[in-house]
Amino acid sequence: MAENHNISPAIFPPPETLQNEAHVKSMEQYRDMYKHSVEDPDGFWGDIAREFHWASPPTGKFLEYNFDVRNGSIFIKWMQGSKTNVCYNALDRHVKNGLADKIAFYWEGNDPHDSGHITYSQLLDKVCQFANVLKSLGVQKGDRVAIYMPMIIEITVALLACVRIGAMHSIVFGGFSADSLADRILDAKCAIVITADGVWRGNKLLNLKDIVDSAVKKCHAEGHTVEHVVVARHLLPSEEYVVPEDDGDHRPARRPSHVLKISWSSPRDKWWHELVAGVSTSCDPEWLDAEDPLFMLYTSGSTGKPKGVLHTQAGYMLYAATTFKYDFDYQPDDIFWCTADVGWITGHTYVTYGPLINGSTSLIFEGIPTFPDPGRFWAVVEKYKVTKFYTAPTAIRTLMGFGDDYVTKYNRSSLKVIGTVGEPINPEAWLWYYNVVGNKKAAVVDTFWQTETGGHVITPLPGATPTKPGSATFPFFGVVPVILNEEGKEIEDDQEGYIVFKQPWPGIMRTVYGDHQRFETTYFKKFPGYYCTGDGGRRDSDGYLWITGRIDDMVNVSGHLLSTAEIESALVGHPAVTEAAVVSHPHPIKGECTYCFVTLKQGYTYSEELTLELKQAVRTKIGPFATPDYMQEAPGLPKTRSGKIMRRVLRKIAVGDHNIGDVTTLADESVVDLLFKLRPTDA
Repeated sequence: MAENHNISPAIFPPPETLQNEAHVKSMEQYRDMYKHSVEDPDGFWGDIAREFHWASPPTGKFLEYNFDVRNGSIFIKWMQGSKTNVCYNALDRHVKNGLADKIAFYWEGNDPHDSGHITYSQLLDKVCQFANVLKSLGVQKGDRVAIYMPMIIEITVALLACVRIGAMHSIVFGGFSADSLADRILDAKCAIVITADGVWRGNKLLNLKDIVDSAVKKCHAEGHTVEHVVVARHLLPSEEYVVPEDDGDHRPARRPSHVLKISWSSPRDKWWHELVAGVSTSCDPEWLDAEDPLFMLYTSGSTGKPKGVLHTQAGYMLYAATTFKYDFDYQPDDIFWCTADVGWITGHTYVTYGPLINGSTSLIFEGIPTFPDPGRFWAVVEKYKVTKFYTAPTAIRTLMGFGDDYVTKYNRSSLKVIGTVGEPINPEAWLWYYNVVGNKKAAVVDTFWQTETGGHVITPLPGATPTKPGSATFPFFGVVPVILNEEGKEIEDDQEGYIVFKQPWPGIMRTVYGDHQRFETTYFKKFPGYYCTGDGGRRDSDGYLWITGRIDDMVNVSGHLLSTAEIESALVGHPAVTEAAVVSHPHPIKGECTYCFVTLKQGYTYSEELTLELKQAVRTKIGPFATPDYMQEAPGLPKTRSGKIMRRVLRKIAVGDHNIGDVTTLADESVVDLLFKLRPTDA
């Protein structure tokens, strides 16, 4: 087991070596910049905007918004009337400014022997080529394109090709099931899906093409036709496509799979490499209005139906670039590595957009942290001399469990900033990360943000902020957090409440795709005048912010936000189940996991076999990462007389806490004792 590093309430000052070169070198400088950003957003963000390329400047107000539903429809508009192209700013601008031969991405495959790289000019050529392919397939400005791919260079090519021609990409994480993929294709009405043949995750082979085929079939049954499925050849053997070693070519060397079998449906299915053969590497960018859609990314909703979070051009570009620059203290010689999959918002903002817009060299990592052994992350850090590293607390807690030796055997002296994302990090994991991984020399940047925020909203600045283990510290520029109680009143220090924001920053989402009313209801109706995150938090006496987790019916499993309603829906879909209730349960590695109470129909008996079937139902409907950890029979559920399930009571039962508080409003109090008796012994 890992060495026990004593937990202390100490404050950790920024590393002096980092402070000397930092963009923000002191809390005094931070406070001055923060004040400017909040009181004069036009001036603050206007200065930053001058660093980017605009086909035309703003013609309207720099910022206009309404956060209060009582005053009409919610809207946020930045830099109205200006025109730009995010792909141009991420690639062409750098190629023209002397970075043509700079490496944009190193690619590190699942197998440690598989690797490659691509320069900015090579990436631009590939993006233009594929943009021309998309146009030849009929994709136009405003169309939606679904992308379901592994972590290979082609996923960034596909993404940027969409952006270049003004199409909206909808990237779906490659761990989602066919049902989940179909739901997202249908909601966005995507006529084209881009995928790959398959991918290895550790020792597990995933047939991505089969999952796409099933999803497309489900879409067809719902009356929607996917006209084109473009398949990148990643694992299938092909002499002209595979290079045996990294010979300086930007194509990744890889180990082909001779066991992968895929089906093919012509003329719908098309090979990527055949489509791009001989196609021009020149494609003029589409100049887009600041508030034109950039992409949508689906996140779980409390109603069970995923919602398409919509981001727009100029604001997201400004925010992704600026948070990357300041929160990782980006310097031109950095090697940046965010371990997230591009299928999540972290991969959008801090694998692709943020690094590229800043002209950074970064890593695309296909593997997992424990394959071929738990030292993989640190072997990669040593191999590429990574300077800025960003991963999830789940990964940190997992690797802690294997002991320090897997870390210390590798050279990590290049690390200057080590960040965390996806969920609050517990102090013990924070200290292990700081002491062992960072060797007490790297700044820990614990970031809080959401798919909806586009980028970090509460975060330390590595050269300025004294940090406290477990605290996300202070708001980023332009972000004004407030903590409210249930009645919407601001509360005192050290009391937990709802974290809300009182004014917009450029990267905030603009709407839920196709459902603006849901956008308003989800984020703005609970506390009129504020954007409600759905997360709880507190501010301590020093002004530090601490995130305490979801308040609504959501569970944060290993940084993946899951809707309890979505899991309940999958369980009730089983013929034996009449009702289900899902709550969160603490987990030593994942942070949270799901605990499911299921009520069976008459004639069915609860069994181990049924438990396995129900877990499989969730895997099939949502994806393997959503598989419940705990399942319990519930002959009845604790309900009020009006029929509302008291989830507060279920959360107590799940952890075996008999201090359940007042239950006089329950229709049948005896059900609580029964559920305690049926609770699994391993929970």
